[in-house]
Amino acid sequence: MSFLSGLFYAILYKPIFNLLILFYKYLPGNDFGVAIIILTILIKAVLYPLGSKAIRSQRALSELQPKMKEIQEKYKNDKEKQVKAMMELYQKEKINPFSGFLPILIQLPILFALYRVFWKGMEPEVLSSFLYNNPIFHIDKINQSFLGAINLGHSTSFGGQLVWANVILVILVGISQFIQMKMVMPKIKKTSRTKGDSLGQVSNVMQKQMVYFLPIFTVFILWRLPAALGLYWLVTNLFSIIQQYFIFKKRAAQN
Repeated sequence: MSFLSGLFYAILYKPIFNLLILFYKYLPGNDFGVAIIILTILIKAVLYPLGSKAIRSQRALSELQPKMKEIQEKYKNDKEKQVKAMMELYQKEKINPFSGFLPILIQLPILFALYRVFWKGMEPEVLSSFLYNNPIFHIDKINQSFLGAINLGHSTSFGGQLVWANVILVILVGISQFIQMKMVMPKIKKTSRTKGDSLGQVSNVMQKQMVYFLPIFTVFILWRLPAALGLYWLVTNLFSIIQQYFIFKKRAAQN
């Protein structure tokens, strides 16, 4: 095992894995899905400050779209001046255009660790390998059902047949992803089209396409993955939607 791999398992995989086992083992009902939901909420709560900062940054950037388009049009033939004007605008408005990427970069290793946990982690030989050497973590077998209706260890198909409960879960993930993205999408005012505004029109079209493309792409990714990952993704989206709602509501009240 390489140094980076060992670091990944020590810092992310084993803590997440053992925390999930604790929730499953000691929460009433011993429901694997409920354990995933509690784990997801805990992860999102830890990342809440970063997430809030990213949401505010995304909304602020969306509100700056008209000014950004003016700069792009004014310096369309001078990229150096365009970039300089953009940086001055960000400094004036106290916005870091890259702050929205930090929570995503942090969550990617967490998502990969969860993928490893849900993909092979529940197998008996793996269970014993990554549990901490403490009786409170000891467990022989895990029932991966959620509310007795969804087997979170299966993807949308099992034995060549569609598992409709899992299909519905994946579709709900796509819908929640769409709602989340729609909430932060800039509100575009309808104006008469002019030749000088062509750059802004292209930008608007690309943003609208991403709002539809990413949810579809998410469904495509989750289609063949264990439903446990889909449940984590769904709870993450719902948490973010609620977080965005209260942040935008507070911002609107202040204005």
